[in-house]
Amino acid sequence: MYNQYPYQPNHYYGSYIPSPGYYGENPNTRHQPIKGQATWTEGGPVTQCGIPWSNNTYMTAAVGVNSPYPCGQSLKIRSIALPQREIIVTVVDKVAGYPPNKINLHRKAFEALGADPAVGVINVEIFPSPQLEQEKWGKYLLELTQTAYPNYEITNYNLVSKEQLSSTQTKETYDFILKNTEESIKIRGAVIYNSRTDRVISFDIKEL
Repeated sequence: MYNQYPYQPNHYYGSYIPSPGYYGENPNTRHQPIKGQATWTEGGPVTQCGIPWSNNTYMTAAVGVNSPYPCGQSLKIRSIALPQREIIVTVVDKVAGYPPNKINLHRKAFEALGADPAVGVINVEIFPSPQLEQEKWGKYLLELTQTAYPNYEITNYNLVSKEQLSSTQTKETYDFILKNTEESIKIRGAVIYNSRTDRVISFDIKEL
């Protein structure tokens, strides 16, 4: 049976104190990041939202039962230890006993932040209403590329094209330059998404 509680190797983390003013949303600060913590889980076959953990290529998360974030909402998560690492996840499940500033990421999302699952918990910034800026999908593909090529550093990326495939489908293509101590390679990533719901339909990453 699926255990919705996250992986926590030891219970020595203590209680996390929410940021002042977090409870009770202030419209003037709702787009500001909230400092919190992230744990990880392998997910399970059933979610309280009815959205599978595999949605959005496993860039998914569970939030507290009393969290203000509804099922299907996008949240931007940034690592405090590695601020250059940030991902956009979809809320797919609920976790009992979690305060609003704690999130339970799928393991692949946790690793995309550059975190070692053995750590169990990391400090993060949570952006409740990420702006759907042009670079959103470039960052989405960047994190997928970084996960696919863990021994390389992404030094640059740029938008190649943006195509409107239909009234609801958009395709964006980006090129990435990756380097390690031995070589430099060029990767092309493409994502097709529903422009009305911001749901990913498909993506492709290939070496040029």
